[in-house]
Formats: sequence, C-alpha cells, structure tokens
Amino acid sequence: MNRIAEATLADGRKIPYVITDNPPRGGMKYTYFAPDRSYVVQFYNDPSKVDRNMTARLEAIIGRYNPTIPESKGGAVGGDEKLAKYFAERFCWPTDLVVAPEIGIVSPAYPKSFFFDEHASKFLELKGKDKKSNWFTSGNRRFLNKSELGDFRSMLQMSLLLSRSIRRLHQAGLAHSDLSNNNVLIDPRSGNCVVIDIDSLVVPGLFPPEVAGTRGYIAPEVLATMELDRNDPRRIVPGSMTDLHALAVLIYEYLFLRHPLMGPKIFSAESAEKDDFLGLGEMALFIEDPKDSSNRPVSLKNTIKDVGPVLEKLFLRAFAEGLHDPPLRPSAMEWEQGLVKTWDMLHKCSNPDCEKKWFVLYDSANPVCPFCGQRIAEKNVVRFELYSEVRGHSGEWKKHSEMDIVNNTPLFKWHTHSNIFADEKADGTMQAYACCHNGEWFVINTHAEGMFSPQGNPVPEGQAIRISDGTVFRASSDPRGMVIKVRII
Repeated sequence: MNRIAEATLADGRKIPYVITDNPPRGGMKYTYFAPDRSYVVQFYNDPSKVDRNMTARLEAIIGRYNPTIPESKGGAVGGDEKLAKYFAERFCWPTDLVVAPEIGIVSPAYPKSFFFDEHASKFLELKGKDKKSNWFTSGNRRFLNKSELGDFRSMLQMSLLLSRSIRRLHQAGLAHSDLSNNNVLIDPRSGNCVVIDIDSLVVPGLFPPEVAGTRGYIAPEVLATMELDRNDPRRIVPGSMTDLHALAVLIYEYLFLRHPLMGPKIFSAESAEKDDFLGLGEMALFIEDPKDSSNRPVSLKNTIKDVGPVLEKLFLRAFAEGLHDPPLRPSAMEWEQGLVKTWDMLHKCSNPDCEKKWFVLYDSANPVCPFCGQRIAEKNVVRFELYSEVRGHSGEWKKHSEMDIVNNTPLFKWHTHSNIFADEKADGTMQAYACCHNGEWFVINTHAEGMFSPQGNPVPEGQAIRISDGTVFRASSDPRGMVIKVRII
C-alpha cells in the first residue's frame, strides 16, 4: 500500500514523496514520485557506493555547473534567466540533493509528451513507459502506431536540439559520459528531446566518470582500452570527446533508423562477444566508409549523401576520419551549425504516402525525394544563395549557405546577418519573407534594416523586391549583412 514519506534536502527543507511497492528502477537508481507527480525523488540502488566524492559531484552539478540556473543565482557561467529557462526544457536536471533518509536527488518529472499513452501501440501495452530512442530507431518501430513516428523533419529537429544541449553541456565544462538511447528521451511527434540521468556527469579534472557507457554508444577508444587497469595511463575514460562519438551515433540513428557501425562484417569468429567487442571498439568500421565497404549492408536505400553535403561531411568526419582519431570528430557546435544549414534545405514531399514527408533538396538538378522517389511538384526550384563579406577584404564575398524557397518562406536575422547564429540566444523576429503571387516571386521586408534592391534603392519595411533568376540584393547594409543571390532552376 502506498504511503507518504518525507525527504530532507541539503538546505534543511523537507518534501513529500510517495513510497510504492515496486518503484521504477534503473541501473543506478530507483524512483519515487511526488504526490502531484511534478518531481521525483531518486535513491541509489547501492548506498554503500555513495561517498563524499559522489556528493561533491552532485553539489557541483546542482550548483555551479547547472545551465538551468542563471549564473547570477549560482548556476553555470554565461547563463541568464532566458537561457536557464530554455535549457530547463532540454535537460531533466537535478534540482536538490537529498540527505535523508539517505543520499539521493530531486529532479523534475519528465513532461507528459515523453511517456507513451494508451494509443501508442495496438500490439504492446506501453502506457506510462518513457520514450527511449530505441523505440523509434530500431525494429521496435513496427509495434508503434504511425502517429508516434514523426517524420524526417521532426527527426532533424531532435538532432538539432540534442546537439545544442550537448554543446551547452560542454560549454559549462561538463561531459555526459553515458550519452545513449537510454539517456535521451525523444518525442518524434513534436520533434522534442530531453537529456536525462544528469547526476553522473563528468567534471573534467575534478570528478571522473562512474560508468563506461552503453553498448553501441561507447567510443571505440574507451571500449578498446576497457580491460586495462583503471590506473593505466593508456586507458581512455569517458569525457567530452567520447560524448561526440555518442552524439554522432544518435544523430545518425535519428536520420537513418540504423546504427552506423553495426553492419554484416564478422570481426571475430571466436565468439559473438568478441566480435561485438572488436566491431564496436578497436576494429570499428563505418557501414558507409568510403574506402572500405566490407561492413556495408547489401542494400542501403538511403545514405549520408541523401541528407546533403553539409551533414555528409560531418558524418564522414565522425565515422571515417574521427572514429579512431577523437580530435577529428565534429564538435557539438559544428553539428548544431550543420543541422541549421540543412534545415534551410528541407523541402516537403508532394507524395501524400511518403513516410518521411520531408527531404533535403540539395541537388536542384535532380529534385527527387530520396525516400519515396517522388519528383517535386513545382515547375521550378527557387534557391537563395547567401553570401557574407570576407572580413578584412572589402568587396570580396564568399558563400555562407543556401536556402530552399517555397511560398511564404521566412527569413530571420541568421539569414540576413553572417554574425548571427540560429541558437537559443537568437532573435526569432521574422525579417522578411519570400512569396509567389500570380506566378511572380517577391521578397517582402517586414523588419530588416538596410535592405536594398538590386538597383541599390532602399527597401523600407512593408515594401517588396521583385525577384527572378539571377537577382542579387542586399539583405542588410550592416557590415555583417548578407548579399542574397536568387537562382530559379
């Protein structure tokens, strides 16, 4: 029978929680809910392993390394109220240390969208189970109702949000150490994700990792040296570099619904365990490695080429160049930047039966959805090429990025200014939009300052520029303002 108990926090406050007979239990902790289920109180499965080092780690994570608290209130460096609120939705970050009846933590309860409801599956009873990534990126998908699966755009959005969260984690001086499908909950319907199990974070130079990671997400160098003594200097332990491997694996799984290293190649006939150990560790090989196809599945309907050249290069850096050379791996910020650029190249598939619904229109000469083979319905592809001025070289311009344009496509400050990035700090006010009227294309200035027409005339707010193939106009007269060239193919 359930009963109410009290937990004493480090600051002396007492909070209630509900004791149940069979609380949810993970690898390290078990969980009790608040009476109103707004927070959880978690205790460790093995209290004997809770020492002063662990409590010091928890105090640091809850306090000075916490990106969900403004720096002015003792949180991570560089965070204000707005950023703290933003990242409070991206992480399930512990809020308090419990000191009695034993050591534990208090964390916010996961939002309802990260739990399956009664309509999630016709085949399995999933109501109340949390939405771990492998429900959506493996064969488990077949048990879920289509309404749960999202589409390519929502998976791309989750990849972007996750890379942003890991970037912020690393900026705060932390590493997750066990980033995996178990520790990132996703909701493909909305394109949202949340990083959990924050209490085991690595504080480089202060608090070492407690776990090696999760199969399939452990970096090859960690797995390859795992059998060495913990004090052996050759042994590699989890940190920010190993996070970058796990991040790339998760992004690849979200976009392709398969693991990047688990192919048909046999690395050892001695045993399945050794084959797995080598294939994910010392001898790990990307299934799309351009120089070695021995681990490539017989049929890969879609490949990294289908997500555009920006992400293709990042995947090659992660799994070809950087697989066994960690410094070559893309940073979380590079993934974030690449995903933003790729987002601007998304195009809606005109096939109503296309499961992915969106695709990256990187090849305007062959505008075909790679997922279903449908050619785009529009007669012409409209593309904006964004150019930024080379610093220190007045009048010299280089291509910054590209945009796929459809009717009513918005332009934001990161499209009009080369020094503004579409991150959590960016101003989301629409600066202009492109529209088609009676077969002609226009750019309408809504808030852009210093927009100029191809003829060099100012374009005030509320006014329009008629554009056609080859049109070049200045999005902003600011020194970091973009020049936009129109291509209609």
